[in-house]
Amino acid sequence: MNIAPASEHSAAHWLQLRGQLWPHCPLPRHQEDIAAQLAKPSRHIAFLAHDAAGQPIGLIEAALRHDYVNGTSRSPVAFLEGIYVVPAERRRGVARLLLARVKAWARQHGCDELASDAQLDNHPAQAAHLALGFAESERVVFYKMAL
Repeated sequence: MNIAPASEHSAAHWLQLRGQLWPHCPLPRHQEDIAAQLAKPSRHIAFLAHDAAGQPIGLIEAALRHDYVNGTSRSPVAFLEGIYVVPAERRRGVARLLLARVKAWARQHGCDELASDAQLDNHPAQAAHLALGFAESERVVFYKMAL
């Protein structure tokens, strides 16, 4: 397995994995997000995992957040924006290796906390976070009102 920072060169694989992680997001929006991340390398990082045959098997994206992040005590905070491993490669340590790269990047950028989130009904994501060493910090329900 090879893990490397995502780049313009690997954008097609990055796009493929993003589409699997967030299938309801339109393709042009994924492309815009990738371009925005590539334009601000001091704020965003993404790593791709490839198998021995060069096929993409995992993705992790993170960002530095300077605003308040629920459950954290310092700023900046590294925030895990998304992590995905193709189903056939799950439970083989790919996510843990991807996370290790993000943790090293976060430390290099002066962070001592890594935060993330998951939807209340996304129990597999919650279990994955706990398995990767995250501790639940709080639960929030968001509300809105039309004006």
